[in-house]
Amino acid sequence: MAKDMEVAERGSFPAKDYHDPPPAPLFDPAELAKWSFYRALIAEFVATLLFLYVTVLTVIGYKSQTELDNCGGVGTLGIAWAFGGMIFVLVYCTAGISGGHINPAVTFGLCLARKVSPVRAVLYMVAQSLGAIAGVALVKAIQKSYYTKYGGGANSLSDGYSIGVGLAAEIIGTFVLVYTVFSATDPKRSARDSHVPVLAPLPIGFAVFIVHLATIPITGTGINPARSLGPAVIFNQDKAWDDQWIFWVGPFIGAAIAAFYHQFILRAGAAKALGSFRSHPSV
Repeated sequence: MAKDMEVAERGSFPAKDYHDPPPAPLFDPAELAKWSFYRALIAEFVATLLFLYVTVLTVIGYKSQTELDNCGGVGTLGIAWAFGGMIFVLVYCTAGISGGHINPAVTFGLCLARKVSPVRAVLYMVAQSLGAIAGVALVKAIQKSYYTKYGGGANSLSDGYSIGVGLAAEIIGTFVLVYTVFSATDPKRSARDSHVPVLAPLPIGFAVFIVHLATIPITGTGINPARSLGPAVIFNQDKAWDDQWIFWVGPFIGAAIAAFYHQFILRAGAAKALGSFRSHPSV
């Protein structure tokens, strides 16, 4: 008992057996022959379609309501809840099938960390982009009279902000999201008695919600290249295309930084600390 208390006082916890899963292969031909692979692509397509349908419809509905009443509509808070809530729901529904990425930046970050193969990552991004375009096309079909009038839900840099500010907002916002994804899905957490298990989609949805609160006034909040591409393709106006690169470069940089930080700093630091502890056992 005294020894257990001594361990706790040092800030460490009894270790459970744990082994990191092997890195995803760079190319696995057998993967392409499995139905589960194509089922995952379908899940990413449908999830991104539903995500864009609900969120873009919320944005357009809010703009149409505030034209008649400045206090009407869901407001910025409601829009942020729509994005964060849909991510929570869709990640919960698809995590067991495709991993619930619903975002090319998330897929890119996981690919850099060797969590998914490059082939799967590329095809996920294609499925997500096509799903986003289909979802916004559905919005336009349903709300055609409002769609073009209220900007089509397209992301663009807001007046008064420089390109550098917009790019930084996308980088930092995506870093928060992808870092949360890595942390919430880290299998090593379950090997620590100190960790209280949580529903992984919940912190991911909250990350999207919080980032939207911060960056809607700057860029409308992308942090998801597919979310920005879908409205740009269907709305097809110069402003949306002029700023489109920000919503790809920023999220990809943010995802890469998050992958590096989690995998090579946090995880490597934890391994060294554990090795040091085991090499100096308490007497």
